[in-house]
Amino acid sequence: MLSARSIFQEIVDNDESYQLFCSIAASGEAQGGWENARIAALVPESLRDLAPKITRHGADEDKHGRIFNALLKKRGLEPVPVPPETDYTMLLERQGIGLAHDKLRRDTPLTERDILGYLSHSRVTEQRAADQMDMLVKYFGDHPEVGKAIRMICNDEDNHLAYCHEELLRLARAGHGRTIQYTLRESALAEIAIYRDVSLAVMGHMGRILKWPRAKSAALATGIRAMYAYERAGGWRRMVTLSTPARLDALGGPAEPAPVL
Repeated sequence: MLSARSIFQEIVDNDESYQLFCSIAASGEAQGGWENARIAALVPESLRDLAPKITRHGADEDKHGRIFNALLKKRGLEPVPVPPETDYTMLLERQGIGLAHDKLRRDTPLTERDILGYLSHSRVTEQRAADQMDMLVKYFGDHPEVGKAIRMICNDEDNHLAYCHEELLRLARAGHGRTIQYTLRESALAEIAIYRDVSLAVMGHMGRILKWPRAKSAALATGIRAMYAYERAGGWRRMVTLSTPARLDALGGPAEPAPVL
């Protein structure tokens, strides 16, 4: 029987698939850490109060990258190159979602509209990250090898999502509501298509490594496309609603250190 639990268990149990999974995750987190650090450095003067929180967000992402690399090292594995078709962050940038790396590499301050775009994009992608980590904690939170790492990352992703809700609501009350809603919608509709494509690519690589039967790979691909159809039909709306989070000022302090794995 196919299930998220059984598929992830197969990936974790095989060194080569585990190596690819952790490498993809570490690369994406490290890229997110760099992006947030650059955004924090370039925040416009009118929104400088956000800089410490953006810095904390970036520090958390860097920490997650180190955690995934530590999981590899613990098993005696090295990171492997990330196939371009599985690079979620890069593919989002190519679709114009988030801030372009060319802009972040300059020393020109960002605009308020840039920060609205960054927060709206983060609201969408952090929803995806939080959903994925909730699922992994449900099935593998007590796993002796990956459980501790998954629980810490899940808690951080919940903080990131709360931060996005709180700051976007604050900026909406300041008069930016229409821009925020438009940007959230555009980001969500682009993200769900990219998530589908990346999921298909990742499962394709995993299927080849794990030598899945053609019928199993086809069933997984059908499930991924069915999820996209659901999200395209209306499921994307969960990624654009804004509500006051239970965790206020979730990124108001320093990042917690990575656990000893």
